[in-house]
Amino acid sequence: MNVIETKIKDLLILEPKMFADSRGWFMESFNQKTFHAILTAHNQPTVNFVQDNHSISHRGVIRGLHYQINPYAQGKLVRVVSGKAWDVAVDIRSTSPTFGQWVGIELSEKNHRQFWIPAGFAHGFIALEDNTQFLYKTTNYYSKECERSLLWNDSDVAISWPIEDNMLINQTDKDNTAPSFKELINNNIDLL
Repeated sequence: MNVIETKIKDLLILEPKMFADSRGWFMESFNQKTFHAILTAHNQPTVNFVQDNHSISHRGVIRGLHYQINPYAQGKLVRVVSGKAWDVAVDIRSTSPTFGQWVGIELSEKNHRQFWIPAGFAHGFIALEDNTQFLYKTTNYYSKECERSLLWNDSDVAISWPIEDNMLINQTDKDNTAPSFKELINNNIDLL
């Protein structure tokens, strides 16, 4: 497994080894022992995954920026198994030196990359192709009471979403009316 560090040290891009021949290809998409070794090597605590989620989105659908507060804060190991997405994580750990900064990467069925997002980050993505299938493992269970959102297009966070001129943007009312980063800070709203 190739590991790529990002500008935020706790966010990691993982590239599984591919074995291809005339029949197609094979990859080990997850191995607990290997994953724990990667976290240990990057001075992160080991985790256990308790839930797998799978979504499908059409081109232009934005999901996020979502996170959960304690006691149900979640780490996520995300990947795209069909299509292509621009995936984003925003550091919402109030004591972090990278508080308010973000990292975005392209995940696709062709590059097979995975993105490790520990607890303490708001997460979202935009589907860049129709029928983009997003698969992710979580370190904690979904909790409606602990679910929170950060405004996806907040000008202070200033995420560079790859929105094309002819792209119809589609998201939920919840995502369009989420608090801005300043509102979260000024009102001390459930940051980690």
